[in-house]
Amino acid sequence: MGLNDEKSNNKMVDEKSKNDDKIRSEKEIEKELESRIAKSSSDKKTKKKLSVKRLAILILLVLLVLSPIVGLGIAHLKSNKSDKPREKVEKKEKQEEKEEPVIEEPKLKIVDENSSSRPFAVMINNHPTARPLQSGLQDAYIIYEIIVEGGMTRYMAVFLDQSTERIGSIRSSRHYFLDYVLENDAIYVHHGQSPQAQSDFVDLRIDRVVADNGKTGWRDKSLGVAYEHTLFTNIEKIKNGVGNKRSSRNKDLLLKYSIDPINLSAIEGSQVANEISVNYSNSVTSSYKYDENEKVYKRSVNGKEHVDYVTKKQYTFKNIITYQVSNYTLNDPENKGRQGLNNIGSGTGYFISEGYAVPINWSKSSRGAQTKYTLKDGTELVVNDGNTFIQIQPKGRSLSIS
Repeated sequence: MGLNDEKSNNKMVDEKSKNDDKIRSEKEIEKELESRIAKSSSDKKTKKKLSVKRLAILILLVLLVLSPIVGLGIAHLKSNKSDKPREKVEKKEKQEEKEEPVIEEPKLKIVDENSSSRPFAVMINNHPTARPLQSGLQDAYIIYEIIVEGGMTRYMAVFLDQSTERIGSIRSSRHYFLDYVLENDAIYVHHGQSPQAQSDFVDLRIDRVVADNGKTGWRDKSLGVAYEHTLFTNIEKIKNGVGNKRSSRNKDLLLKYSIDPINLSAIEGSQVANEISVNYSNSVTSSYKYDENEKVYKRSVNGKEHVDYVTKKQYTFKNIITYQVSNYTLNDPENKGRQGLNNIGSGTGYFISEGYAVPINWSKSSRGAQTKYTLKDGTELVVNDGNTFIQIQPKGRSLSIS
């Protein structure tokens, strides 16, 4: 082989070596690139893993924070759901409670036992001309009838916690009526008075209201009767005259009442009492007839129904107490035949109610003392729930019970 061939061969070797180096270099570069790409991808994955891990931790923390709140919310929802049936049950129970009838203890109808009000004791005209004009007596819980001069009688009607709009007609005072004003601790209402009554107003310290044509009463001139029979009042006008007088009662109610009906037929000495007649004089006889359906007594005077001027209804009474005391004519300078009454002491009488009469005892120790009523065995008298007419009859006059 010649020199040129050797050079040529060397040249070829060098070129081949260069090419190999070039190829190697390219491969290395490619490998390095692949390595870098792999590393970059690995870094990204690592970062991604780290991000995911951080996110998971963050979510876990959020859940840990929120779980009590969510728990409370769920519990509240459950509670609301569970409360709804309970509320419905409670509501139903309340409705059932409302629907159940409320049973109240029975109370007296004639008076309020818890009231401490003082009653008003009003003098009522019972002249034959005035009798058809009498008004408001049905509202009185007690009425007294007592003899006066000329064989006539007068009433004293006692009102407690009423609002009666017409009462009358009003008449003048007689001194023995004051004894019954005092036993009821009442404020006395009248127009005019006898000299004896005038004196007793001061001695007995009677709280009174004088009915007149103005502040405490009015004259009804449309009635076409004598002037003395035209004076009327009402509870509102009576109160106009009370002023600073004591308003609270210092005594118990005169009578003791029973809410439940009293069986008088079982009491010793009882007798049937369907008709009663109480004679006062040749001019006045009060009578009663029992109404079995209504269980009250219908009142008449001198055989004529005793009727209210306003309501046109016959007066009725649940209870009647009747007893006798002696009366006498006063030695009166005016010589008008005014009467005195021997009502301090004791005696016998009758209590009448619901178709039966039973014998009773009565006693009054002084003018201001309350009259005490007892059965024959000494037991305190108890009356039925209703109004009471007390007939204080002149001694020796006829009394009929049948």
